[in-house]
Amino acid sequence: MYDIIVIGAGAAGMTSALYALRNGKKVLVLEGDSLGGQIATSPRLENYPSIKEISGEAFADNLFDQITALGAEVEIEKAVHIEKIREKHFLVKTEYSEYEAKSVIIAAGVKHKHLKTKHDRDDLVGKGVYYCAVCDGPFYKGREVAVIGDANTALQYALLLSGYCKKVYMYTLFDKFFGDANLVKALRAKENIEVRPKTNVVDFIGESELEGIEYTDKDGNLCRQEIPAVFVAIGQVPDNAAFANVADLDSAGYIIADETCKTRTDGVFVAGDCRTKAVRQVSTAVGDGAVAATNASLYLENL
Repeated sequence: MYDIIVIGAGAAGMTSALYALRNGKKVLVLEGDSLGGQIATSPRLENYPSIKEISGEAFADNLFDQITALGAEVEIEKAVHIEKIREKHFLVKTEYSEYEAKSVIIAAGVKHKHLKTKHDRDDLVGKGVYYCAVCDGPFYKGREVAVIGDANTALQYALLLSGYCKKVYMYTLFDKFFGDANLVKALRAKENIEVRPKTNVVDFIGESELEGIEYTDKDGNLCRQEIPAVFVAIGQVPDNAAFANVADLDSAGYIIADETCKTRTDGVFVAGDCRTKAVRQVSTAVGDGAVAATNASLYLENL
């Protein structure tokens, strides 16, 4: 029996574990994908207080080392169901096992939103269509690539790729960016980045691998560009359906909770990007983790 099970090993989940461990709790962290969550795939983290610049991977590694040194147990298993058996007794089921805890913190994060194309070419994901430039960009060193998106992640991807790719084409739906001013300024200074505003990518072309894209330009004309790789950064979506029996979800699938990080079920808390909130940043995820774990510890003390 654990005191607290944390679902998710991103910034919010690992911070939750950190605060719970420092409160003397026995903690299990479950992660269904990869350690570090979204931030681990970020080329640079530059807006975290006291840290001028660090890679997302290094930031996540530091957090992981910190919680494991304090005794956190970590299992790479996806949580698929939470059941409250009785007061201070929860059963968390994964794809392979079952675990028991007195309290649960859901920090499941979000996933990359996939681009809907005319022919639903999800079969080309990993074969020229990618959602992580950090992971797959180096395969296209010296070649031309494209980025789809207009916010911070897309800007970071384009800047990263411009460092070793021959040219980066950037497709945006609007004629402006929705990211940090310093990133926009850096991008504008890159001679090998070409921005194509007011464009809408409608299809991926290719048999067994990507050969090109089809898009409509600002005048509504259907165009085609041959390109070996496209990196999509158009936002994220939550994956909270498995927890709907213990937490209310809004119309977009986010867990409804305020700054206390409490769900409708006593003993179940939520932290990070998977909850309803106005700002989703590493700093707010870390803040949620601290609040959720502190409130979970208080819940356990008051039982």
